[in-house]
Amino acid sequence: MKISNVNEMRELDRTAIETYGIREELLMENAGDAVYFVILNKFGIKNKRFVVFCGMGNNGGDGFVIARKLHSNGALVKVFILGDQEKYRGAAKLNLDILKRLPVEIREVQDEPSVHMDIMHSDAVVDAILGTGLMREVKGFYRHIIDNINKSGKIVFSADIPSGVSGNTGKVMGIAVKADYTVTFGLPKLGNLMFPGYDLCGELYVTHISFPPELYDSDHLKVAVTPHISLPPRDARAHKGSMGQALFISGASGYLGAPYFAALSFLKAGGGYSRLAAPESTTPYIANKGSEIVLLPQKETASGSIALENKDFLLDLANKMDMVVLGPGLSLEAETLALVRELAKDLEVPLLLDGDGITAICSDLQILKERKTETVLTPHLGEMARITGIDAREIDNDSIEILQRTSRQLQSFVVLKGAHSLVGLPDGRVFMNMSGNSGMATAGSGDVLTGVIAAMLGLGLDVGEAVLKGVFLHGLAGDLAAEEKGEDGMTAQDILDCLPSALKKDREGFSVDLVDRYNGVRII
Repeated sequence: MKISNVNEMRELDRTAIETYGIREELLMENAGDAVYFVILNKFGIKNKRFVVFCGMGNNGGDGFVIARKLHSNGALVKVFILGDQEKYRGAAKLNLDILKRLPVEIREVQDEPSVHMDIMHSDAVVDAILGTGLMREVKGFYRHIIDNINKSGKIVFSADIPSGVSGNTGKVMGIAVKADYTVTFGLPKLGNLMFPGYDLCGELYVTHISFPPELYDSDHLKVAVTPHISLPPRDARAHKGSMGQALFISGASGYLGAPYFAALSFLKAGGGYSRLAAPESTTPYIANKGSEIVLLPQKETASGSIALENKDFLLDLANKMDMVVLGPGLSLEAETLALVRELAKDLEVPLLLDGDGITAICSDLQILKERKTETVLTPHLGEMARITGIDAREIDNDSIEILQRTSRQLQSFVVLKGAHSLVGLPDGRVFMNMSGNSGMATAGSGDVLTGVIAAMLGLGLDVGEAVLKGVFLHGLAGDLAAEEKGEDGMTAQDILDCLPSALKKDREGFSVDLVDRYNGVRII
């Protein structure tokens, strides 16, 4: 499913009205109807008491539609307008005028104490206060109203997005409603699916409000939830060479876990033949844990990292592989970083750079622009800051646009790791991954990801599909580990051990609940 930013949604609304003749009043009616539908199915309506908070924009107009439909079906409704009702225009004014003709209590509110008792005596709250276009911090009595809603303990239904959440970033603008259910309109906005907004939405629904598919699925919309990518069937006649071969150039003195997790995860995710080039002094320790890995001891620097003199051997072997993974636990030894750059220049097969490999390439990004085969980068936020030269906080506030620009400029697939990891493609598209959990914020988790991506290529996916599928399956394995052990204290080993189960589950198909979860949103 596509995801829009706030400006793109405004343009979709405008196109629906001007090109398709879907009047603004109809769009608002459809939006309110969808919220009513969720309330009916999740909570019930008849003889229940609702308070509906309406802001001064079209989000407030949606609230008027919701209030009318609740009243029409037997609810006891009070509507609170947070401002001057004379300022409404267009469809919002029309729906307020209709509501005024009904026996529904409507009050303008200028302070929080006047509504406290109404909230406490209600069964549920409808939040139609601020909408997706919020640009500044929530202050004054708006802040007090939202605080009151959150402290009430009542079931909360938010229209479009919980009030106080930025529609473009998911950031909380001072304070935000904590909703139990959110119905977003047209398409999910970035703020619905990015943290912390995603958590504040509760159970998330979307209604296309009668947009035609060619509008809400337009190629002009470049951001989407990662789609389901089917794993290629396994050939009954397969052998280890036909299930993919990968070379991991990884490890240094003191970094024994990264090479192990990277190389073994390739096998655990279905790959056939995993070779690990690591410093010769570290290989006995890795062999004790990962006996299935083919170990290639390498000459070392004085500090115990892989020496530059290994270049010719590594390059000759690497160019016979399906993918090379370069970087996990390599160290920041200058000679080893130089080796990374030399290999990246001359490799003729797909390359994945992670960790210290990313740090090495940051001093000469032109290497990536000139590569003839695909490159994958898997940075966390700090590494993304090194790649781009942009402060990590700025990236966090504008991650989509910066990721798009970086992927295009470097002609690389870039996985910006984090909660709901983002995958940028060289053509400017961005996909948001919905699998995974906070327990995966642990040392070695990213190393496991590198092996899973390489394994997907070995199973027969193209590089772009392998990256998307690898990120998803890595998150799914983390979800299975969390289900078994809980998120607290999860380790990379737990994720690694759940990889075969993740592939099995993916091949067998998901329950409806899991499909909804990994789609990110339920469609009305």
